[in-house]
Amino acid sequence: MEPLSGELTTLREFRPTDLDDYLGIAGDDRVTTWMAFDSYDRAKAEKNLAGIVERSAQEDRPDYMLAVTRPDDDHVIGFARIAPSGAWGAKLGYAIGADHWGHGYATDASRVLLRFAFGTLGRHRVTAAIGPENEASIAVVKHLGFTYEGHLRDHVFTNGNWRDSLLYSLLEGEYASR
Repeated sequence: MEPLSGELTTLREFRPTDLDDYLGIAGDDRVTTWMAFDSYDRAKAEKNLAGIVERSAQEDRPDYMLAVTRPDDDHVIGFARIAPSGAWGAKLGYAIGADHWGHGYATDASRVLLRFAFGTLGRHRVTAAIGPENEASIAVVKHLGFTYEGHLRDHVFTNGNWRDSLLYSLLEGEYASR
């Protein structure tokens, strides 16, 4: 798959050589406190990255987990994922390294993935499930036009506890009218 470009970010396939950058995000408690998984150690990051690379090579791939870089620098500063769900839906997820928070990268990467989901993948509906305390991520989806749908109780088990999620969605027609 060719890289996808936004104003602030480029989304490209992960490579095995991205391990140190990937671990710097997936192994950072400041980031994973908001995620649906606990921080990775190097072995877990290496195994997970190998799975990402393997899935990206499948003809009928189950998801698009892409490395987020800046257009002028190929180092991975985050990751963004769109996972087709059912015949017409998709789930959006993203994480930006803590040292890069506050620059609009999550919003830009999500905007790029929405264009891909509604255009290339022909999806009708994209959802995002976000922890209720994750105000920055909630602000991202609201800025992109998502609508709050509901509260999912004990939705994910992470960091030793069950966590609720808030469900947001964006429909194809809402996206097209923006």
